[in-house]
Amino acid sequence: MTATGYAYPWDFVGDPAAADRAREAGVESVAVAANYHSTRAATPLHPRHRLVEAEHAACYLPIRPTAWRSTRLAPRAPRWCVPDSFAVAREALGAAGLKVAAWTVLTHNSALGRDHPDLVRRNAFGEPYTYALCPQAPEVADYCATLVHEVALLGGADALILEAAGPLGVDHGGHHDKTEFAQWTPVQRELLSLCFCASCRRVQRVAGLDPERITARVRAAVGPAQPPKSPEEALGAQTAAALRECADASASALHTRLVAAARTAAPGIRITLHGSASPWATGAFAPLGPTVVEGIDAVVANCWAAEPGAGPVAALRDLAPPATAVGGYFRPETLPADEDGLRTLAARHVAAGLGEAHLYHLGLVPRAGLERLRELVTALRSV
Repeated sequence: MTATGYAYPWDFVGDPAAADRAREAGVESVAVAANYHSTRAATPLHPRHRLVEAEHAACYLPIRPTAWRSTRLAPRAPRWCVPDSFAVAREALGAAGLKVAAWTVLTHNSALGRDHPDLVRRNAFGEPYTYALCPQAPEVADYCATLVHEVALLGGADALILEAAGPLGVDHGGHHDKTEFAQWTPVQRELLSLCFCASCRRVQRVAGLDPERITARVRAAVGPAQPPKSPEEALGAQTAAALRECADASASALHTRLVAAARTAAPGIRITLHGSASPWATGAFAPLGPTVVEGIDAVVANCWAAEPGAGPVAALRDLAPPATAVGGYFRPETLPADEDGLRTLAARHVAAGLGEAHLYHLGLVPRAGLERLRELVTALRSV
């Protein structure tokens, strides 16, 4: 059972004790954000500050103009952190005997989405999700591949962890989001996460689908009538299957391209993908498609947003080839409070095929949170 803790570059800038705290949490490696979306992050254990506001999505590695010369989409540099802060974190962690993974967020980018509204996801009402670049757009796929190549080339990391490596949907934890008041069902949220931007409409027409008929069905399904029990009921089984085939083909093509981009830059780098076995997943854990593509070393399920149990891990284990490791993403406040409950959770996840613990988040939580994460790792390793 391996363990990876997640952190931001600024967690290590100006805090010489941060790397030691990571090691004491029981991890062998730390995933440091190399490219990350906007956030307002607590830093409860940092000696110099308590909050960091990352105003926009940014790259914490050097940005080479030559790599981005021919594209409208290019990562931005942060103003709130020292230059190449990823390297600062990498060196501190290496000195503490820990491996480093470059945690790279791809399609979740509000700054680029606002500047390029023609490249973002659009729901059946034509409303843009400005935080969500649409990977069906060729320019977005190019951006993702170039970003992965640059991070693998310049990061000097042992591994690459990819988040939002696919389409995002209606769910977005930011901008004082108020969508929960609508009380949309999970199925309605899945339908509102379907994209009908120009690129997606073009793909749908090539597949023999009528985007206008599909959008009309989605609009009806999220109207005042009785909500459908499944996307298939709302769209029709044949239409839903055809949409999933389009999405699966897109996911496989994108992931294959990302693997090639990474391995061209760093042939031996380990590649991990945050993902979901659900074909209708709506968040940063994007659908992995019908199979996990060759070259992906590990896939990670979100275990804090799920119902009690190891369902997301078991579903990924069923989807992934035997040689692909399956990890689970855990947060301390969602873990059982008692030791018996923690041991039961650990045993259930290991039995479901869990081989890696991914811990969120070494810099955001207080000491009690770090201790709870360490206890989880201990419980998992004792199974």
